[in-house]
Amino acid sequence: MPKIKCIIIEDEPLAVKVLSDYVAQVPFLRLEATFKDAILATEWLRSNEVQLIFLDIHLPKLKGMAFLKTLIKKPAVIITTAYHQYAVEGFDLDVTDYLLKPIEFERFLISVNKVRVTNDNRPPMIETGEVKDYLFITVQKKKVKILFSEILYVESQREYIKIVTEQKEFLSRMSTHEIEDLLPVHTFKRIHRSFIISLNKLESYTAESVEVNGVSIPIGRGYREVFENL
Repeated sequence: MPKIKCIIIEDEPLAVKVLSDYVAQVPFLRLEATFKDAILATEWLRSNEVQLIFLDIHLPKLKGMAFLKTLIKKPAVIITTAYHQYAVEGFDLDVTDYLLKPIEFERFLISVNKVRVTNDNRPPMIETGEVKDYLFITVQKKKVKILFSEILYVESQREYIKIVTEQKEFLSRMSTHEIEDLLPVHTFKRIHRSFIISLNKLESYTAESVEVNGVSIPIGRGYREVFENL
């Protein structure tokens, strides 16, 4: 099984060492690089891809939360900080977990195992190297096949997501972050912390909302610039 590639964005040398040591102890993780600020990480991510980012909040130049909002395709993100008051904002941005410093290894392992479960559920590659044109999700203890071409949009509903297709709606117990990892990045875009839309189904848009199959969907403030650049 391929390892989960990760990076650390942290300006405290001691915290970098602790996280690096923890990553080295986990067989399914591989540390690709460490960065002392988010600007350097952003440049590196332009030509590299990872499945997991360990991200501090209080960074020089560009704060962690602001950095998160600049990412069009988010990998799994585990926040690492000494400040618990940012937890709500972190989960609003759909992070995988929130670790308070000093971080114990047992708590670290719980977090990365969440990423492992999500990563193992990604659609397999077929022989041509292309991603399959469908996914299976669990609906009332049953695996249901859904074609990407039929999905209109995905809406977060607390602990569940609602996948709206041309024919019907499906409710599954998973996060928007998990479903986002399963969808083709060139076709589906998150435009709000609670909504992911199919660009192929987009009918019209304004600065504040889009229309998909006659349904008006809001564009989150943190996603407006990203959406305009599509």
